[in-house]
Amino acid sequence: MINLDFLPSRQITLYLAKLFITRTFAVLIALVMVLMMLDLLGESGKILAVEGNSDADLWRYVRLRLPLLISQFLPFAALLGTLIAFTALNQNSEVISMKAAGLSAHQILAPLILTAAIVAVGLFVFNETVKVNSARVVTAWQDNDYKPVPPESGIMSNVWIRSQGGQVHARFAAGTGDDFRLQDVSIYRLEDRVLKSVARVDTVRPITGEDRWSFEGIETYDAEMNMVREGATGTGLAGVTPSQFKLATVNPDSTDIITLTEDIEALEAAGRPTEAARAGWWHKVTAPLSTLLMPLLASVAAFGLARSGQVLLRATIGMALGFAYFVADNFSLAMGTAGVYPPWLAAWGPVLLFFLIGESVLVRTEE
Repeated sequence: MINLDFLPSRQITLYLAKLFITRTFAVLIALVMVLMMLDLLGESGKILAVEGNSDADLWRYVRLRLPLLISQFLPFAALLGTLIAFTALNQNSEVISMKAAGLSAHQILAPLILTAAIVAVGLFVFNETVKVNSARVVTAWQDNDYKPVPPESGIMSNVWIRSQGGQVHARFAAGTGDDFRLQDVSIYRLEDRVLKSVARVDTVRPITGEDRWSFEGIETYDAEMNMVREGATGTGLAGVTPSQFKLATVNPDSTDIITLTEDIEALEAAGRPTEAARAGWWHKVTAPLSTLLMPLLASVAAFGLARSGQVLLRATIGMALGFAYFVADNFSLAMGTAGVYPPWLAAWGPVLLFFLIGESVLVRTEE
């Protein structure tokens, strides 16, 4: 008699959920450790080359990079962990025993998908509370060649905007309201696309109630006279607002979803393109959901007779489907960022496509 319940018995559900959790996080720990060591080997020389940096800065780099690696490779670890669990279940004839008890392929997968849904929710919360902060800090630190950076949580690095008659580059933009400031600023003045002067300013702050900024620590190179002038203070950047700097680099990877929503509204109000930000917004939702797809794509390794000698082939097919999803997801996101695909389609397209592929493979082979 066929069991029509969504989940199998409590014992089988807990057993399969435990297999998924233990294999997934074992693979994740191994992957993150190896990748972190390789990453640290490549960056440790740059970190220690900065005067004043020490071993403590190496550990700081590890602490900042770990959340990024965990967020990036958890879905991939779920794929490999599920493949390992399913291959063992198949070889030990446990899948055959479950099917002989009246369980369908979907009922065998249900505990893993339910567990993956819980992991996906945890990953979303982790991304929005831990990963975005680490991404923002480590990006600013790397952009500053691992030299000390201001401690503000809202810091932005390498910001470019266009102003009347030239361009402005700020190494750092930080603070809010009256405390907003720019550091290590370069102001390029152009006339008919010819560089006339370059002003380098240590600190730039908006003047309250006035349409200009105050400069501290100025060094100006005049290209026409081929000379350098220095000054302690000054003013400039008339007509430039702090919002232009804040909206110049809207990075979804280092912005939580609530702040990103506000940035998208501000971009629309300013008449700026929003495709990249919207694609990143949707991807914040679909990236954790990819964890749910992994048991379905890897399920091809669970079914079929182990003695047929095709377990390795089935596992390879499952891995290929998982890799294909990650490639399609990155490609689709790039198309959405460039404005070729609608943002929602760029994020949801690969998820829906590979859900249908996984279901088709499962139904044709087992149901």
